[in-house]
Amino acid sequence: MNVREVTGGREFVARLDHGADWREQIESLAADEGIDAAWFVGMGAVQDAELWYYDQDDFEYKAARFEEPLEVAACVGNLADLDGEPFAHTHVTLSRRSGQALAGHLDRSTVFAGELYVRELDTELVREHDDATDLDLWL
Repeated sequence: MNVREVTGGREFVARLDHGADWREQIESLAADEGIDAAWFVGMGAVQDAELWYYDQDDFEYKAARFEEPLEVAACVGNLADLDGEPFAHTHVTLSRRSGQALAGHLDRSTVFAGELYVRELDTELVREHDDATDLDLWL
C-alpha cells in the first residue's frame, strides 16, 4: 500500500451549469482555480449518462449509455494530474424513476442540476501507469 499524509487546503462549493458535462465542469473548476489535487462529492440530476465499468480480465473499460433522466444519488471522486491536465476520477450512483440504481465510473453526462463540494489537498497527485492493473493511478 502507498500512503501519504495530506492536509486539506481551500474548500469550494459549486453549482454546475445546466446543460454542461458533469465531469468537464469539475475539471474546469480545477483548471480555473489551479487545483492540483482534491477530493470531491456531489449530488443532483443528469439528463443522460455514460458509465464505464473496468473489466479486470480484459484490462479495459466497457461503456454503458443511458439516455434518460437520472438522479445523482451520490458522486465521489478525486482530482489529479493526468498527462499535464486536471483529471476528475468520478464515480456515481444514479437512480432511475423506478428507484433502480446504476453505478460506475462516470465518463460523460449532461447536467440537469448539480451541486459539488471540493476540498483541495496540500500535495500534487499525478496519475501514472500501474502495470498490475493497466490503469493510471496516483501516489
